[in-house]
Amino acid sequence: MQALDKEKRAVYTILQKTYVFEIRIMKKAVFLSRSYAAKQIAFCAVFATLCLVSTLLISVPLPHGYLNMGDVFVLLSGWLLGFWGIPAAAIGSALADVVSGFVLYAPATFLIKGAMAFLSYLVWRFLKRSIKNSRLNGFSLFLSAILAETVMLAGYFFFESMLYGFAGAALSLIGNAIQGGACALCGTALCMIFSSISPLRKFFPALNER
Repeated sequence: MQALDKEKRAVYTILQKTYVFEIRIMKKAVFLSRSYAAKQIAFCAVFATLCLVSTLLISVPLPHGYLNMGDVFVLLSGWLLGFWGIPAAAIGSALADVVSGFVLYAPATFLIKGAMAFLSYLVWRFLKRSIKNSRLNGFSLFLSAILAETVMLAGYFFFESMLYGFAGAALSLIGNAIQGGACALCGTALCMIFSSISPLRKFFPALNER
């Protein structure tokens, strides 16, 4: 009987220690998940601001709308933040339309820029996993940027064709194409620079995905 009691106490002690250990692990996991979410929300706000400022800083009027460099940070939002970059790109770019007086464009911009960040991240991740050659990372970035900018061209052409007709929407195509190409090049160059800086890779886990 005494031996049986000792075994029971030993089992109880083991279970108690296991329970305490599991509780500690769960608390740590909750803390880490909260801190990760808080960090991502903070970066999301920063990149939304960068999208807003870069859109307003360099602004050239077009027949409809305006040419700007905001897409550089729209693309970077997707590449650096992953799925968290979608609200950053969408909100920051839409706010730029509101601030600059193009309120009518804000809903379309919200959808188009969010889709650009989403597509740039997904295509880049797919190409990295498919090619598996770090030397071709720049190619993967640029191709994903071109596809995202194609969505921008198609999205605004469709939106403006509903407002001004096909002929009116065509007037902005060249300007939007120039903007898309320039932003794709600048965004790719900046992301390549960020990828080469080790401390920045720690801040942006998307850069370390394989």
